[in-house]
Amino acid sequence: MEQKIEGKLEMTDIRNYVEQNKDRFLEELFTLIRIPSISSEQEHKPDMVRCAERWKELLLSAGADRAEVMPTEGNPVVYGEKIIDPARPTVLVYGHYDVMPVEPLELWRTTPFEPVVKDGHIWARGADDDKGQSFMHAKAFEYMVRTRSLPCNVKFMLEGEEEIGSGSLYGFCEQHKELLKADVILVSDTSMIAPDVPSITSGLRGLCYWEVEVTGANHDLHSGIFGGAVANPINVLCKMIADLHDADGHITIPGFYDDVLVLSDDERALMAQAPFDEQAYMKELGVKALKGEKGFSTKERTGIRPCLDVCGIWGGHTGEGSKTVLPSKAYAKISTRLVANQDFEKISELFKNYFEAAAPDYVTVKVTPCHGGAAYVAPLELKAYKAAEKAMSDTFGRRPIPTRSGGSIPIVAGFEKILGLKSILMGFGLASDDIHAPNENYPLQQFFKGIETIPLFYKYFCE
Repeated sequence: MEQKIEGKLEMTDIRNYVEQNKDRFLEELFTLIRIPSISSEQEHKPDMVRCAERWKELLLSAGADRAEVMPTEGNPVVYGEKIIDPARPTVLVYGHYDVMPVEPLELWRTTPFEPVVKDGHIWARGADDDKGQSFMHAKAFEYMVRTRSLPCNVKFMLEGEEEIGSGSLYGFCEQHKELLKADVILVSDTSMIAPDVPSITSGLRGLCYWEVEVTGANHDLHSGIFGGAVANPINVLCKMIADLHDADGHITIPGFYDDVLVLSDDERALMAQAPFDEQAYMKELGVKALKGEKGFSTKERTGIRPCLDVCGIWGGHTGEGSKTVLPSKAYAKISTRLVANQDFEKISELFKNYFEAAAPDYVTVKVTPCHGGAAYVAPLELKAYKAAEKAMSDTFGRRPIPTRSGGSIPIVAGFEKILGLKSILMGFGLASDDIHAPNENYPLQQFFKGIETIPLFYKYFCE
């Protein structure tokens, strides 16, 4: 018979458990961090398997009745579970054990895969993203198992390809729908506004990415002899890109906004409660002014509105010295971030058709779609969202603010499409954690707060 979780007494119990076991928690986490599980580098393939096997051991030691390393077309998935009663709700915990490359090494102040605790932070690659944040769930689960306070069934799914697009996980989910049946997916792979300003990521933007090739003459030409008579593909490409936005910052592709979900005034007002210093933001970025879609705040532009940007552009002579060449070709990499209700496959086709049709007769344009993913929204009225909101309110002493992330985790939308499950993005990272960059770190306070908060999510979700 599981004990009921009761308010402040239970919070005290959790904190006592964390305090008594914190050194062990860190050393166990460090055994994961020390494995250089870089999914984008072929030489680390054996490390991916080693990290998956270590996760299996840790789940079993935390109290899982079953844990195994399951093959995919790429890196393995670690699956674990504890089923206390098939009639009770089931929470599926998702995380990833792969990490980003560490270059440039000379910018690191510590050795990336030798974790160090200094100034109240864990310094290492994967300290936050996502080994540290995923490991909080294992230790919260351990607490609930050992104190017989686990109120529902728990499943774990930890993948090794999130940093390279989760390519194999889509097929894994399709293949194992029955195994992955649950009521909600719980994820800690996002961040909070600040240590004293808790927040829950209620939405992620989607993504489309293309490479564009513009061709003029069939070979490079002398810019003096042919300049002014033959079109320069770089000039044409720049004009075509500029025409993708109007004077108000709106994207000019016909039909682009047709499916954009417009937030209610109430939700916009709630999101606006997040503290934001625009002057400090500009100072930090070294810009004199901000630019974006007319009629929306800076935070709204990066969270609830789509955008389109050039990620790279090249052509002609870019080496040392001068070369008076009129190039035959010009190239660009273009991406768009999408919001709720926008179908990334539809947008990909809209852009391709529009950009190729807009080509003037003196050049030819080829658009190659690269990759994409759907946006995701967790409605604030979801029971699971309310449970996360109450849990964070208890541990942080204030109601968390819903935020829309400008970034993308495409597999989260994939979960909804394949498994029919909503995900709750209850992250504890901070912007200062420098994920994906040199000197990645994770504050001990956030790590331990996460372990304290997660059992309360289970309590409120199962009430």
